[in-house]
Amino acid sequence: MCQLLGMNCNTPTDIVFSFTGFATRSQEHADGFGIAFFEGRGVRLFVDHQAAVRSPVADLVRRYPIRSTNVIAHIRKATQGPVGLENCHPFVRELWGRYWVFAHNGDLQGFEPRLHAAFRPVGDTDSERAFCWLMQELAKNHARVPSPQELTETLRELAEVPASHGTFNFMLSNGHALWAHCSTRLHYLVRQHPFSTARLQDEDMSVNFAEVTTPNDRVAVIVTEPLTADEPWIPFEPGQLRAFLDGAPLPV
Repeated sequence: MCQLLGMNCNTPTDIVFSFTGFATRSQEHADGFGIAFFEGRGVRLFVDHQAAVRSPVADLVRRYPIRSTNVIAHIRKATQGPVGLENCHPFVRELWGRYWVFAHNGDLQGFEPRLHAAFRPVGDTDSERAFCWLMQELAKNHARVPSPQELTETLRELAEVPASHGTFNFMLSNGHALWAHCSTRLHYLVRQHPFSTARLQDEDMSVNFAEVTTPNDRVAVIVTEPLTADEPWIPFEPGQLRAFLDGAPLPV
């Protein structure tokens, strides 16, 4: 299956360290990759149907440290839909006058919801279909952007529907908060003062975060499998949905 990476922060932060370790895993998950950064009301989206370990687009991301408060990245191991640019995550849609970014890890069998014209998939994946359905149902449930707490409750109920068709690990962000839902495996950690040194599991690379942060910085990193060997990653419970705001998880 695919793998997910998300970051939510209280100040714009670059994700080069985490993305470097994450991209290494595309040797196994080689059917495309993508990464989306929010910058104010806009989104920078980079996708490629090539594996991240050999993609020139991924190399650009590693060399160009875009700073953002919300980032979602994905490396694909195809289950539904051929390898192609239109099937690369993350996917982006507009709702309530802002962009929403979504990526999924899993396999949904027989999930064929009725979709109206406002939200239709471009590609062939169960993932984009589920995203369009989520956007459609959010629009039905709320007339305008709800608070992160309200949206968490709505998403928790909605997620049960596609999850009943298979594995539904996903990340969703509107540039303000980030939501992560676990069917099987997700982990998160919060980096905050006092910062320490972290070493990647998949690359010979380490960073002393105390040298590149301020005492007020806070960063939440969410990923399928822990990226570092020396940090306190916290596993999600199966079926759990968590919201992250300003670099910290909201109370469950």
